[in-house]
Amino acid sequence: MAPGHVAYGLAAQYGMRITAETVMAWERGTALPGERELMALAGVLWCAPGELLAAASTLREHRMARDVSVDDLARSLGMTVSAYQRIEDSGRWRGNERQAEALCEALDMSAAQFLTATGRNEELAGLLTRAVTTRWQAYVRPVDKLVPLDRILIQDVLEQLHTDYQSLMVSTLSWNTTGRDRAGATGDEGREFLDRVVERFWSTAGI
Repeated sequence: MAPGHVAYGLAAQYGMRITAETVMAWERGTALPGERELMALAGVLWCAPGELLAAASTLREHRMARDVSVDDLARSLGMTVSAYQRIEDSGRWRGNERQAEALCEALDMSAAQFLTATGRNEELAGLLTRAVTTRWQAYVRPVDKLVPLDRILIQDVLEQLHTDYQSLMVSTLSWNTTGRDRAGATGDEGREFLDRVVERFWSTAGI
């Protein structure tokens, strides 16, 4: 279907006044359809909304990819629609641990995807950096509150990361870094270190 055909289908089937140029912008990724437009576009193209999305990174994208309404998702989490909508709009999680687990189950999200979608990667990176460079035991509870994983698994992973980091620092002063100085660095070096710590956490956890 040419962009003009898609635009015609949106108008004929859904009453949407979308131009062929707008459809072309969606295809190129220079513009994004709204939720109502995405649902209509999927209808015109005879596919699921998730097939039109790149890898989901926000709560809204995960929900739309699973074709779940805000009302249904809020109900499954035991939240009011307005409370869940505020979370989705802000990208910041305000629910409890049980609701986080229910959200991951409802949207088929991994723990790593949950943290990305709820804007918690920076906080996790900070906790993990302190855990590997100081006493890891002190960070089991904070990480447990942040990540929807079994606490015993978190404890095992933090201990392993701490052991690996300390061993490598003693033997080579490098974990693809220059030790503690990199851990406290700013800019690109600091960002690279934080990303690597988070990546090692998820891979060690088997996520």
